[in-house]
Amino acid sequence: MATNRRNFLKTATLAGAGAMASGLLPGCAPKQAASNLEEILESVKKSHTQKFNMSGYAAPAIPTVRIGIIGLGDRGSGAVERLSYIEGVEIKALGDKREVCVKESQKYLASTGRPAAREFFGDENIWKKLVEIPDLDLIYICTPWILHTPISVYSMENGKHVACEVPIARTIDEAWQLVETSEKTRKHCMMLENCCYDFFELLTLNMARQGMFGDIIHGEGAYIHNLMDYNFKKPLDDKQADGAYTDMWRLKENATRNGSLYPTHGLGPVCQALNINCGDKMDYLSSVSTFDFTMGPKEKELASTDPFYSPWKDSNFRGNMNTTIVKTALGKTIMIQHDVSSIHPYSRIHLVKGTKGMVRKYPDELIALGEDWADDIKMKELYDKFTPEIVKRVGETAKKVGGHGGMDFIMDWRLIDCLRNGLPVDQSVYDGVAWSSIAPLSEWSVANRSQSIDVPDFTGGSWKTNKPHGINLETGGTTKVLDI
Repeated sequence: MATNRRNFLKTATLAGAGAMASGLLPGCAPKQAASNLEEILESVKKSHTQKFNMSGYAAPAIPTVRIGIIGLGDRGSGAVERLSYIEGVEIKALGDKREVCVKESQKYLASTGRPAAREFFGDENIWKKLVEIPDLDLIYICTPWILHTPISVYSMENGKHVACEVPIARTIDEAWQLVETSEKTRKHCMMLENCCYDFFELLTLNMARQGMFGDIIHGEGAYIHNLMDYNFKKPLDDKQADGAYTDMWRLKENATRNGSLYPTHGLGPVCQALNINCGDKMDYLSSVSTFDFTMGPKEKELASTDPFYSPWKDSNFRGNMNTTIVKTALGKTIMIQHDVSSIHPYSRIHLVKGTKGMVRKYPDELIALGEDWADDIKMKELYDKFTPEIVKRVGETAKKVGGHGGMDFIMDWRLIDCLRNGLPVDQSVYDGVAWSSIAPLSEWSVANRSQSIDVPDFTGGSWKTNKPHGINLETGGTTKVLDI
């Protein structure tokens, strides 16, 4: 079941890039996105006594999930459309700094016959007023990265569950804030890692769970996606989506931070196959980056004719390719790569290796149960036998609805079904922060000649007894998909 890359890019934007055109980031100088390396090391040393275990926690069922969506650029507007196809969903509020984004999503709701949502726009902090609405159950966050944690924390403190685009935290301190707030409030804080719901990843996860690969000993994931044109493109604030990042927020991240800044797409599915936080944990990592060979020259070229790009003239742009190696507590290894600024066909790698077999997704979907790759006939047999129930139930519908080939819709449907049935969500707060923590931890390692640094145990030790989530709908699965 090979992915059609052209359609992949057409149906949604930039593999979960998170509100590419959202207008909720305050105007700021480029260096405001920079990390404090000393703070990273201090935050890593923090010990945590778990107050309540959010892994496997089943919150009270919510038959009708009332949702407020914040950030209505490419990712947020896509969420409005996908959620409109799911039973038991009421989109009650729409928020973005830019009026055009709210109005366009409101038009979409009207076109589907849904009631108008309350509108919030025109102010950088307008999201707070949206979160404070009492008749909301879930805040769905699709803003630039810098607002992910502040909105998530404020939402939980105001009694709402959270679904947040990736990464859910930019710093280790933010990660701890999310863990502590979720445990205190007993509100779900799920990072929207859509790649965990891609068809091949779900197939091979099911195979791994059934022991087809033996003991999983190594995994590899990546986000390799040339975003140079997008990073340097001027946004058009009068359009909801224009293939650019509002206020140049992603360029600011790449101009001030050097590491694996966007690790979760490749890492999430690999961690699930390795049962990270559910029987094993990431222990420590080491990271190395190349020099920058493209972004600096690009900035100089643009600034020579356009003063708009002059604020970045002294930037130390992140290295093109970052490679991070993680050792787990049980002695397994994970390799994560990140490159958004040099020529390379799109790849998340997705390699999972066990004692009896392995899988690799890019450039072709391959499975080996022994020394040789399975042929087309064998691959069909494996799909027929091991496609999990969640894909059988909504996979074909998901392809029609869209969103990165359908994985976005599977993710949204599953989240809503869990909330409506009072089930644990697939990705606990511990998963979201652990996967996101690779970014600041890799920054520190790169800046310190690739010295190793510990990965915090955000679970407070419960990783030893936590159980992996199910993908075969042993419970739940009752939520219907509305007419397409």
